[in-house]
Amino acid sequence: MSRNRLLIGAALTLAVLLFIFIGISPAPKPEPAASTFPTTLEAVTQAEPGRRQLDIRQWQTDSGSRVLFVHTGQLPMLDVRMLFDAGSARDDGQPGLASLTNAMLDQGADGLDVGDIARGFEDLGASFGNSSHRDMALLTLTSLSAPEFRDPALALMRRVLHAPSFPEDALARLRTQMLQGLRMQQQVPGPQLSRAFNALLFGEHPYATPSGGTPESLPGITRDDLVAYYQRYYTAQNAVIALVGDITEDQARDIATQLSAALPQGERAVRLPVAATLTERHTTHIDFPSSQTHISLGNQLISRGHPDYVPLYVGNHILGGGGFSAILMDEVRQKRGLVYGVYSGISPMASGGPFTVSLQTANDNADAALKLTLELISDFVANGPTDEQLQLAVDDLTGSFALATASNSDIVGQLGAIGFYDLPLDYLDEFQQAISDVSAGDIRDAFQRHLVPDNLAIASIGPRAPDPARASETPVDDSTPADTAE
Repeated sequence: MSRNRLLIGAALTLAVLLFIFIGISPAPKPEPAASTFPTTLEAVTQAEPGRRQLDIRQWQTDSGSRVLFVHTGQLPMLDVRMLFDAGSARDDGQPGLASLTNAMLDQGADGLDVGDIARGFEDLGASFGNSSHRDMALLTLTSLSAPEFRDPALALMRRVLHAPSFPEDALARLRTQMLQGLRMQQQVPGPQLSRAFNALLFGEHPYATPSGGTPESLPGITRDDLVAYYQRYYTAQNAVIALVGDITEDQARDIATQLSAALPQGERAVRLPVAATLTERHTTHIDFPSSQTHISLGNQLISRGHPDYVPLYVGNHILGGGGFSAILMDEVRQKRGLVYGVYSGISPMASGGPFTVSLQTANDNADAALKLTLELISDFVANGPTDEQLQLAVDDLTGSFALATASNSDIVGQLGAIGFYDLPLDYLDEFQQAISDVSAGDIRDAFQRHLVPDNLAIASIGPRAPDPARASETPVDDSTPADTAE
């Protein structure tokens, strides 16, 4: 073990030295004609945001897994991400089944217990991870790319994939942890509001399923349920494999073939029905003895890949997703001090894409804060953004876009999303260009097509349900938010 750790340390040190003194790519590069780095404020303003060109290779294994690969030579590392259409939307009446199945994968496999698996990856300097979400389940591996470290780490990952044992003692332990977590969530408002809002927004759709299970569902999940779920959804045909790192395409093909072959055979999961948009206002409130009222509101907009996603994405950034420059934060918090924070977001998924707004406010301000928030949303849908607001958002979004591919882990995440959601290989370039080309009219029209302010779902938790009808006109207040929100 100590010898391996010395070798790992030496390899990492060598990698850093090579990165500093040799350069970030082993391939020779032509000398640039002249430096184009902006050195004045005017030059910075006029400079085009940089783009990292990704040479994405795509294929399908003989077992049916979809594979995306990008070679990067900056560091001697390999990142592997496997995505399965096995999120909580596939729980099928047993909330928590997807989460428990995923969490159990590294608890024992092929004669190894949880300690053997953890030590095996640790001794190789590798990092193995697993997680479950609403749309998907993930397995990840980060390893040094040198064969003496990469190959045994991948072999151990294949053992975990091929023969998870789902030991009863680990199931009992993880189930108890999840139940304890649910009991703790009853003591704070956030998780309770999230579950209530999802139930209100999605209704009978599988996206309404609580990912972490319920106190009623978790005790009934058995080892046989986990095995059946694994055999049904953790199949080669239901998998996307993303690979990024310092390996050749031939090596990537071999790795993907072996990982895919380690999985059970089976069919790709049937696409879920698209979540329905609410056609009238729905409200719910949870009585909770707190000094703050938490409010979530929103409605279903579009699924991943919809042509209106870009104008809605940019418009959301202007309305509530852009931090302190956003309309909601400026008007509701900065100018009037009604809330501690207010944010909006769009979450495009395979079969849905809700627009949501979340805010937290002192109980006495809840009526006015909700009233103003609804008015601002209505005004934005009716009129769209100004040209100044649009330019600020475009500059902000395109200026930070390089961060989406700044590291191997960022790139492998992007590849995973492209593969899982069946997006075109040039999606990242097209997305950035579409942001630059969007107009204020595009944003207004897209919001008018997809969002009716009178049909928003509104969920809240606190001592009293907020009611906009109780609120009077709230003048602009120059006091700080901290002074007025208490």
